[in-house]
Amino acid sequence: MLKVDLQFFAEEKTEKATPKKRQDVRKKGQTAKSQDVNTAIILLAVFFVLLFTGSNMLEGLNRIFYQTFEEYVFQEVTTNTIETITLDLFQEIFMLVGPVMLAGFIAALLANYIQVGFISTTEPLKMKLEKIDPIKGFKRIISLRALVELLKSILKVVVIGAIAFAFLWTHLKEILGLIFKSAGASLSVVGSITVKMGLFATGGLLFLALLDYMYQKYDFEKSIRMSKQDIKEEFKNTEGDPLIKSKRRQRQREIAFHRMMQEIPTADVVITNPTHYAVALKYDESKMDAPFVVAKGVDYLAQKIKYVAKENGVVMIENRPLARSLYHQTEIGQAIPEEFFKAVAEVLAYVYRLKKKV
Repeated sequence: MLKVDLQFFAEEKTEKATPKKRQDVRKKGQTAKSQDVNTAIILLAVFFVLLFTGSNMLEGLNRIFYQTFEEYVFQEVTTNTIETITLDLFQEIFMLVGPVMLAGFIAALLANYIQVGFISTTEPLKMKLEKIDPIKGFKRIISLRALVELLKSILKVVVIGAIAFAFLWTHLKEILGLIFKSAGASLSVVGSITVKMGLFATGGLLFLALLDYMYQKYDFEKSIRMSKQDIKEEFKNTEGDPLIKSKRRQRQREIAFHRMMQEIPTADVVITNPTHYAVALKYDESKMDAPFVVAKGVDYLAQKIKYVAKENGVVMIENRPLARSLYHQTEIGQAIPEEFFKAVAEVLAYVYRLKKKV
């Protein structure tokens, strides 16, 4: 029973997603994103452009109506005139709606980039049978997420409807006064009221969108949580099995040990503690300007170095402070520091004299 409980807690997804998990789901196009943020920013950009270009658009519409009913209607209907009229009308319409469309396009790119950054993936476009599975589709319809989306939609309708109603109520006199205005003046007032109301309603939508983004981020973080077992498996896959890594490191130590043992017979001298430390030095002008360490060890390894040195006739010199200092301040294959030049030179001079006598 205890084993089952422990397994349950090990598989429970309570841990935050690792950077690798986040990177993997991002490659699949899965990120925290609110579509309401995109909609709100696009509408905000569009209404702002309409606010500053509305008068120009109204003049442009008047110009189009004037050309249509006073100029084009009296022209002779031929293939050339129809083509000319069509191109002129399209050009006029494009000049009117072009800035609005461009603002919406830029706002859409900006809204997506703010939320998810730059992502290039075709994963969401791949055909998956589970997407058309009726059972899973029904589960999605009656899921908690579907209920949350329904409540969000109701909240958006209520909030935006309340803002629109409040705005229209405050401009009621202006709206009722439209019956006393000309068609052109009425159109101008209606356009102005519509744009301002759109800005206020979009502001409310943007506020709701920010709340929705926070919820989407929370839901996304919850969906990519990992269990302790998932983290262990990921670590094994990325870093390798700890047991295999331990064996690999052991093998590397063995190779380094054998290589070091093979270098000891070529050493000029082994400086000892005499029991705890042993450092083998060699001086070769073709390799380095100073003596360098070919082997070093402490305790058992020091005894092994001394044994190999003795078997191969390498001179051993007892110098406790020098042996201890060289062991702690040098690495195998590294030249000795300048501060040890004098002491080591004296040792090597003594060794060379011994070899000449022999």
